[in-house]
Amino acid sequence: MTTIWFDGQLMPLEEARVSVLAHTLHYGVGVFEGIRSYASHDPSGDGAAAIFRLGDHLRRLEDSAKICALPVPYPREVLAKACVDVLEANGLKDGYLRPVFWQDDATLGGLGSMPPVHAAVAAQAWGAYLGEDGLRQGIRCRVSAYRRGGLGGFMSRAKINGQYVASTLAKREALALGFDEALLMDDHGHVCEGTGENLFMVRDRVLVTPPASSAILPGITRDTVLRLAYRMREDLGLIEIVEDSIARDTLMVADEVFLTGTAAEVTPVREVDGRTIGAGRAGPVTAKLQDAFFGVVRGTAEAPKAWRTPFGALVP
Repeated sequence: MTTIWFDGQLMPLEEARVSVLAHTLHYGVGVFEGIRSYASHDPSGDGAAAIFRLGDHLRRLEDSAKICALPVPYPREVLAKACVDVLEANGLKDGYLRPVFWQDDATLGGLGSMPPVHAAVAAQAWGAYLGEDGLRQGIRCRVSAYRRGGLGGFMSRAKINGQYVASTLAKREALALGFDEALLMDDHGHVCEGTGENLFMVRDRVLVTPPASSAILPGITRDTVLRLAYRMREDLGLIEIVEDSIARDTLMVADEVFLTGTAAEVTPVREVDGRTIGAGRAGPVTAKLQDAFFGVVRGTAEAPKAWRTPFGALVP
């Protein structure tokens, strides 16, 4: 990554400056998104690459800002163009975008201060977040002692910078103990999500994921996978698709477990707390949904037109 979009213009990354006194650095009130673009395999030639569900991600960014009472510094169409421009400026087709809003007036104000809101969009190459082998064979997870914040004191619908502390600590702990990822429970003992992913399980031909009304971020990849599952239900051999709480021991005896997220995409889980899940590899439902997901994002499978924003004419 050599170029960043920063407060309305493209500039070299090293010239993008944020004050050490930035309000968001000290108090955590900022919002962000993670968005992926994919090189297109669509023979119809609708573009060299496409950003997946860009409008939905930018709407969630606006929602996150509203939840934090932050003025949105640029309209959605400007931010959409910024995402395309920064990918092309960095020569990326397969890329990961990070739009972020933060507060900064180079003054150390108190908790109640309201500095101006700034915006940036960065882009970089980023492969399989949990590893190529994990994407194919599955990952090892542990249920963390860190908890997902409850609905009473946590804004679960928003991607707020300061709310990722528990996820960060849980992830670091899991890696230090030799696992690939941590799973977080809520205050009622239900396993609700990974450190940056939504959770799915299959048991007796029933696909289960925690409900959007629980203490989870209702992810855009989660929504994509649910839509695919309903469309493919017969082919997947599912008798039911439900949104319900998942107890820790229920997860351990699942036939299949997988995680979804913009970074993680669709990643199988082969072990939870030392218990092998299913056959210890990606199960048939997970594998079919994973194939369908990559078909949609790369343009080789049918999807709503608004889900893919073509770009790439300037990318070699």
